[in-house]
Amino acid sequence: MNRDVKRAWAWLLVLVLALPTTALGQGGGTSQPFKPEELEQLVAPIALYPDSLVAQVFMASTYPLEVVQAARWVKENPKVTGAQLEEALQKQPWDPSVKSLTTVPQVLTMMNEKLDWTQKLGDAFLAQQKELMDAVQRLRAKAQAQGNLQSTKEQKIVVEQAPAQTTTIIKIEQANPQVVYVPTYNPTVVYGVWPYPAYPPYYYYPPGYVAGASLISFGVGMAVGAAIWGNCNWNGGNVNVKVAPRPVPGEDALRSPP
Repeated sequence: MNRDVKRAWAWLLVLVLALPTTALGQGGGTSQPFKPEELEQLVAPIALYPDSLVAQVFMASTYPLEVVQAARWVKENPKVTGAQLEEALQKQPWDPSVKSLTTVPQVLTMMNEKLDWTQKLGDAFLAQQKELMDAVQRLRAKAQAQGNLQSTKEQKIVVEQAPAQTTTIIKIEQANPQVVYVPTYNPTVVYGVWPYPAYPPYYYYPPGYVAGASLISFGVGMAVGAAIWGNCNWNGGNVNVKVAPRPVPGEDALRSPP
C-alpha cells in the first residue's frame, strides 16, 4: 500500500474512531487556508521547542493514525528501551518521524491526547509549510521580547539575520545534541497578552506538571541520540529531513509541501 493511500485511510480512521465530536473546520480536509492567527494558535504549544523537535512534530502530525498507534504501543510496552526499542521499531510500519517520537513520550502523548490539534497541524504543514514556520518565528520573537526566551543549561538560543532580509531568525538548539529537554509553558503568559481572543492558543501540561517561578520549565532530559534527526530550514521555509540509521535507515531528503 503506497503512502498516499495509507494516509487517506489514516485520515478516515482517525475521524471515525478518534474524533467523533470534532468539526473539521478550516484545514480539516478543506481547501480553505488557515489564517495567520490560526497558525499561531496551532504552533503556540511547540514554538519554543528545540528546532529538531519542532521538525519531528511537524512531520509526525501528517500521520495522525500512526501517532495513535505509536502512543498505544509505548503505553503497552513501557519497559522496552534502548537497543530493544530500536529493534522493535524496525518491525512497525510507522513513518520514521513517528518512530522518533517514541524517545520523547511527553510529546507523543500530547499529540495522541490532542488529536484534533495534531490533525490540524498536519493539514497546515502539508498545505502552508512556510506560513506555519513563519508563525513559529513570530511567536519566538514575542517570547523573546517579553524576556521569556533565553539560553539555559537545557537549550541555546541563536539569533541570526535572515539573508537579504531585515528580519531575524531565532533558532533554539539543544545544549547537548544527544539530549532533548521538552519545555512546558503557558502560551497565554509566555508570549505576552494573546492578541487573538477568537483563536485562543492550544496548550498542553504533562501529568504532574506544577507551575514554578519560571515561566518555562523543563522536565527530565531525554537521551535521544540519533533518533531526533530532523531540523528546520527557517530561511527556505521547509523542514530538512536527514534520516539517520536510527530509527530507520534511509537517505538525506527534503520534505516540502506537495
